[in-house]
Amino acid sequence: MINRGNIRDESLARRLVKLAVMACAVAAAGWGSRALGVAGGWQAQVAVCTFAGVICTTLFFWTHRVAAAFLGVAALVATQTVTLEGMLRSTELDIIFFLIGMMIIVGVLKDLGFWTWVIQSVVNTRAMTGLSFTVILCVLSAVLSGIMDEVSSIVVVLALVFQVCDTLKVKPAPFVLIAVLCTNIGSAATMLGNPVGIFVGNKAGFAFTQFLAVAAPVAAVALAAAVGVILFWFRAPIREMTARMARHREGHQGLGPPLRIPYRRGLLVLAVTVGLIAFHSRIEAALGLTGEANRNAFLIVTPLIIAAVLMICRPRRARDYVQNDVEWWTLLFFILLFAIAGALEEQGVTRNAAALLGEWVSGGPPALVPFVLGLSAVGSAFVDNIVFAAAFTPVVQSLAERSADFSVLWWALLFGACFGGNVTVVGSTANMIALGLLEKRARVQIAFHEWLKIGALVGLITTLIAWAMLCVLPAQAPAAQRGAGPGGGGGPAPAQALPQESAKK
Repeated sequence: MINRGNIRDESLARRLVKLAVMACAVAAAGWGSRALGVAGGWQAQVAVCTFAGVICTTLFFWTHRVAAAFLGVAALVATQTVTLEGMLRSTELDIIFFLIGMMIIVGVLKDLGFWTWVIQSVVNTRAMTGLSFTVILCVLSAVLSGIMDEVSSIVVVLALVFQVCDTLKVKPAPFVLIAVLCTNIGSAATMLGNPVGIFVGNKAGFAFTQFLAVAAPVAAVALAAAVGVILFWFRAPIREMTARMARHREGHQGLGPPLRIPYRRGLLVLAVTVGLIAFHSRIEAALGLTGEANRNAFLIVTPLIIAAVLMICRPRRARDYVQNDVEWWTLLFFILLFAIAGALEEQGVTRNAAALLGEWVSGGPPALVPFVLGLSAVGSAFVDNIVFAAAFTPVVQSLAERSADFSVLWWALLFGACFGGNVTVVGSTANMIALGLLEKRARVQIAFHEWLKIGALVGLITTLIAWAMLCVLPAQAPAAQRGAGPGGGGGPAPAQALPQESAKK
């Protein structure tokens, strides 16, 4: 009885400490924004404190983040910090619909046995060693996370890890960690891999192929460097797996049952989806979907069209796809978070922050790239990366409206948010899902400091690679550069500066 009471007291004390730290952080954010001139009026300070409160709740009380976001939106509307119309306009429903469609498609592919076929194809590879399995695991994790969302990807890849490790009686923890590290890196390669990708890409106005042309090379080089670090860091478990595989072959035993799995329908669905998304800009031009109001219109609706056709073809499973395969909890948090970030933009906080940032950091875009990369990487290491993307997007957008040269900051935000997710256990949703599956299947936990050692190393190296490549690669402005609209922080001068900058390039 005494021990239980002590546990309850300790838990309550820890919560009180977290609440005290959270209150200090929110108060510091409000005071600091006023002192720096970023939030002049009381409503702007309410917007800053509300957003800081949601960030702190996400960090300290992860399970209550949706409730905190609900209260935050209610407080903003009640204090007239944001109008109801402004709140609804900021929810980014186009991105939410895109994610819903993709989640349904992934669920159908699972039903069709496509992911099982992928797993069996790897398992039944002949003459496999621990080294070749690790390399395949790294590449597969990165590629799958690039063509689907990172959450679904890590579930599929870990099914492969657990099957191989259970068969060979090898500890799965190192290979789970390997899969997660490469998943976070690969998720930056396309607009499909990470919610940050579609959010940044759509807000910036990048076409899918334009996004791929810049993001994929950076992600590929970062992945190659990460694989080198991984092969050295986990050389002992890899050697052990090689020895176990050799003994397994002596007994003429395979790593998995030789199943014949129908995969053509799933492969066709995936090919059609990726193909339509890849050529969305040409389809939009053919359909007359041009202008700012229709930017990336076909890109957004393509998953909805494919998902609708699949649900019509499989009517008995349609309800299950919507109810079970769509992460409504996560999407609801995104909607509320976008609405709260919209209040910062409506109160002019982001425009003031962009102006202050430009004054502080001399040297223009080249000097701001490491700043945005580092800040988003460190922030994403401790809070969900979409939080920082939602906060920084209006700031980058305000800078990009001044000159197309600042468009490079979109890439800094993307790579910092995705690569920074590798640093800690709580850096990305994929990390926490992987830990949950590992604990459920193997009754094993990865200590925070164990993750931090390899995660920080990989995160640092990949972020430095992104910085170096962004300095070398030609900066690409979005296909449809945003003009300076009303209240957008610029008048005729910024609007005229864009064509001049483009002409220089």
